[in-house]
Amino acid sequence: MMISTKLLSRRRFAPLFATQLLGAFNDNLYKNAMVLFVVYQVYNSTAEEARFSAIASGLFTLPYVLFSALAGQLADMRDKAAIVRIVKLAEIGIMFVGATGLVLAWQGIMVETLAIPLMLAALTGLGAHSTFFGPIKYAILPQHLKKEEVLSGTGLVEAGTYLAVLAGTILAGWIPVEAAAALILVLAGIGWFAGREIPDAPAQAVDEKVDYNIIRSSIRVVKATMDEKRVFYAIMAISFFWTIGAVLFIEFPPLAKNVLSAGKEVASLFLVIFSVGVAIGSMAINLLLKGEVSARYAPISVVVMGLFIVAFHLVCKAWVPHEGGLYTVMEFATLPLAIPLMLCLLGVAIAGGMFVVPLYAFLTTVVDKSQTARTVAANNIVNSGAMAAGAIIAMGLTEGGVLIVDQLLLAAAMSIGAAWLGWILYRAELAEPALAE
Repeated sequence: MMISTKLLSRRRFAPLFATQLLGAFNDNLYKNAMVLFVVYQVYNSTAEEARFSAIASGLFTLPYVLFSALAGQLADMRDKAAIVRIVKLAEIGIMFVGATGLVLAWQGIMVETLAIPLMLAALTGLGAHSTFFGPIKYAILPQHLKKEEVLSGTGLVEAGTYLAVLAGTILAGWIPVEAAAALILVLAGIGWFAGREIPDAPAQAVDEKVDYNIIRSSIRVVKATMDEKRVFYAIMAISFFWTIGAVLFIEFPPLAKNVLSAGKEVASLFLVIFSVGVAIGSMAINLLLKGEVSARYAPISVVVMGLFIVAFHLVCKAWVPHEGGLYTVMEFATLPLAIPLMLCLLGVAIAGGMFVVPLYAFLTTVVDKSQTARTVAANNIVNSGAMAAGAIIAMGLTEGGVLIVDQLLLAAAMSIGAAWLGWILYRAELAEPALAE
């Protein structure tokens, strides 16, 4: 923890940390303000709400599939700090489009024909923004930090990200949509200024050329990364985790509204609890491992996560719908099953954070520094494909008449696959214990 505290006061870490926090906060303020407004103010059907949530999730992940390989190459072959400045400048334009959509929706002007398409276009743009920033935020850590600081830095970035998600999610559920439209523009501007303070991070692969063919480069990046067994297993396990997360996040707003009879503030509260839990898990695993990069606790962590998802499902099944309108947060908190429900969700998130953080550290320490950004890019390609598949499956189950609450069992079942991969990764780690210098 001493290392973590010191890092927050160092220029080689603090500006990157601040830029990531601002971006995560702004992304989630916008995404949740948009989804909650559409679910609670535009549509009045469980199927339509779940479909919109799945489409939004799919559009956000699409740029990861298309551009992650290019983003990884650029991050390895160009100055990472310079790319951050360009990406954060683009965020201002993306948020202008999103803010326009939010204002039009608030005014009731061409909601389905213009406002929603603009909001979804901005969401896709944010996906592209995250695609190009994602490889940098992890790959820059081994370049700016000492080896013994990398796990602490990764844990801080993860914990900080989820606390920013928490803050953005809370705000989205409580402030008017027109206020959210103004705030996202302001935050995008501050994020650009923070990004300008990141120290230079020169290219690590100076003798290589960027392949701008996104299909060929994607195949090449993923194939090259999979040659290292530990990286392959880590990427597959992380993909399972984010598929589970995607299914849960798709289902939270319609589940809160239609199963639990809860208002949008309660839906926001669920996302907040999830974010707090992942942050707690991120820091807890850092304490347990004491700076060591290891998958030792990965299998048991994700098994516990799956058990908590099953418990969450059972509490939701036992819930009695309310006929007199939607519960406020205070009304919801006094209900007999509310505390068990929220504790189950918190358990899901803590166990998830403990599972995923060491796996990200694997991606940046096992491979050579000249390959770190492309390794993260390969991870993003596989993750986003898995998340898109999860969104399609969830949408297909909804169209097939499977209840939202029963779809939680899909996420629980996927944790078995993640545990198996975590175990295989740990065995590979024992066989090849020396991480790349």
